[in-house]
Amino acid sequence: MLSVHTSPLHQPGTGDAGGMNVYIVELARRLAALNIEVEVFTRATSSDLPPTVDLAPGVLVRHVTAGPYEGLVKEDLPAQLCAFTHGVLRTEAGHRPGHYDLVHSHYWLSGQVGWLAAERWGVPLVHTMHTMAKVKNAALAEGDTPEPAARVIGETQVVEAADRLIANTADEAGELSTHYGARTDQLAVVHPGVNLDVFRPGEPGAQRAARARLGLPQDAAVLLFAGRIQPLKAPDVLLKAVSALLERRPELRDNLVVPVVGGPSGTGLAKPQALQKLAAQLGIGDVVRFHPPVGQPELAEWYRAATVLVMPSYSESFGLVALEAQACGTPVLAAAVGGLPVAVRDGETGTLVRGHDPADWARALEPYVTRTELVARQGAAAARHAAGFGWGAAAATTAEVYAGALARPAGRLGGARRRLV
Repeated sequence: MLSVHTSPLHQPGTGDAGGMNVYIVELARRLAALNIEVEVFTRATSSDLPPTVDLAPGVLVRHVTAGPYEGLVKEDLPAQLCAFTHGVLRTEAGHRPGHYDLVHSHYWLSGQVGWLAAERWGVPLVHTMHTMAKVKNAALAEGDTPEPAARVIGETQVVEAADRLIANTADEAGELSTHYGARTDQLAVVHPGVNLDVFRPGEPGAQRAARARLGLPQDAAVLLFAGRIQPLKAPDVLLKAVSALLERRPELRDNLVVPVVGGPSGTGLAKPQALQKLAAQLGIGDVVRFHPPVGQPELAEWYRAATVLVMPSYSESFGLVALEAQACGTPVLAAAVGGLPVAVRDGETGTLVRGHDPADWARALEPYVTRTELVARQGAAAARHAAGFGWGAAAATTAEVYAGALARPAGRLGGARRRLV
């Protein structure tokens, strides 16, 4: 596996670490349990990092030196792809021929490296986009920076080179076809999963216990945002919606808490205090609480403590956070974008909102603040729904995609045949 711009060892919720990190870690572990040995190549971001780290039995993370250890943002990484590719090829050269059977690249930067490595080794390339420039640019948050043309070109090249393209949903597969010309025989839909050992409802009284541990009021309506703080994720929409709700229903203020769990990321790094300033400007600084990113066990506590998880994102290839919250028995209020309509059953396990008008979000929030029976009913349905998305099933389906790619006698590049080992 290739993950150039973010390491599976990084804490999700800040910097460039997010759902893709969780995806790679969980998928690799489950593949290893199926007797598929996995090595993950990622860029070294510190001279103190060891060359290799055992992530789990059968899963090895390799740190590749490519460019300065620190100070590089994702937009600077295309210039380091040659160095990264050299590190990957050099590692393979130290093994017997045919050591790697298949390359699975994640995100377009990794796809550029995977394209060359797979061609050099004569093995199939499987690629997962996670996000796509054309899709993101079609749904930009106000003031956000469009993805560059170089990324669009790079993604188009990866689609042309890949033997298989794994999409999170049927809609994403359609976007790959419409925007990038992916062929039907390249496409496979594999829904991501959720770690059901960590994310679970807990025993009766779990919400009260979680709130006590996190210092949250027992009787409050807790509207949770969990994720990277950047325009794409639209936490500002939640804050503006809360302000609009309190303008109309000021009596709700004493019973409302809005935790924001996560750190600045992407274009949000340019103004890391912008959300705190917005809360103060809106007059809801007493309601909003900011918390740094946390590991999965504590994140599960936040989900169990919440009344509802709020995801106003402008774009989501799937929305793993929505699945995690539902697995903990918490309904989700989400934007009707990307894979969220698959992750959330509208009206059953949560509510989907079209558009990003804070007034619409305020109206959608109000029932979760005022109707405890709605929260209880949707929370129970959410836990049942999420239970069908275990990572074991995702890994088994991915293994089938690998088998199909290995069985193909011809590669994609220019229609040229290539040896599969």
